[in-house]
Amino acid sequence: MTETTAPPPTRVTRLERRSPLLEVVIPVYNEEASLAGSVRRVHAFVRRELPFDVRITVADNASTDRTEEIGRGLADDLPGVAYLRLAQKGRGRALRTAWLASDATVVAYMDVDLSTDLSALLPLVAPLLTGHSELAIGTRLHRDSHVVRGPKREFISRCYNRLLRTLLRARFSDAQCGFKAIRRDTAGSLLPAVVDQEWFFDTELLVLAERMGLRVHEVPVDWTDDPDSRVDIVDTAAKDLRGMWRIRSARAQVAAVASATDQLVPTTIREAA
Repeated sequence: MTETTAPPPTRVTRLERRSPLLEVVIPVYNEEASLAGSVRRVHAFVRRELPFDVRITVADNASTDRTEEIGRGLADDLPGVAYLRLAQKGRGRALRTAWLASDATVVAYMDVDLSTDLSALLPLVAPLLTGHSELAIGTRLHRDSHVVRGPKREFISRCYNRLLRTLLRARFSDAQCGFKAIRRDTAGSLLPAVVDQEWFFDTELLVLAERMGLRVHEVPVDWTDDPDSRVDIVDTAAKDLRGMWRIRSARAQVAAVASATDQLVPTTIREAA
């Protein structure tokens, strides 16, 4: 049986004078309706509110609609916006590819529906830029978070995170909020050990980070559920359960990255002055 190799991802971006401190990745699949509005909103926000250079990268998971056309147009039109095309689907695959290719100090991602209020972006990345933490996540389960979503999704989310605490001894509060960041040097060591290429990617990354003793900073967020979300909750939940079972005893993952992260921890987990 002959294996076929997917072509390498293609990137479109304007020439930049220097590497940004932060790269924000927006993974998308068939988002022609919302892509332009969301990217322009994020672009305006970071240029107005953040006091450092930011690159926004649209990571296209092999879309079949006009997403590619729109993404390339945004990269041509807006300074600091890049478009990355992948030949295979998978949100985890898109994040891995974009983050490992980045030259930024900190890499982050947010969902294209912008369910998380952008005001949380600076609090998310600041502890990583100062070296206080290696990873940061938005959490909808903090007492200071403000969340608007239906009871079904609320119930599923709380059950999922309780399972993580019970089965995997996870200490982070919200694995599934689409608003996370990681230091690029840490990502380079951890990502090769993360197996999942889809929705369980976030959880696996966080569990592995905690097992390595890395600091995960949590930021309460204002979050509004997207009523048009196309995520299949039942299918995703089934895959997540299989993922939990797989990594419950996967100590080999920790051994695979121990030597690399041993060199990172002393320089990246210092308390901010």
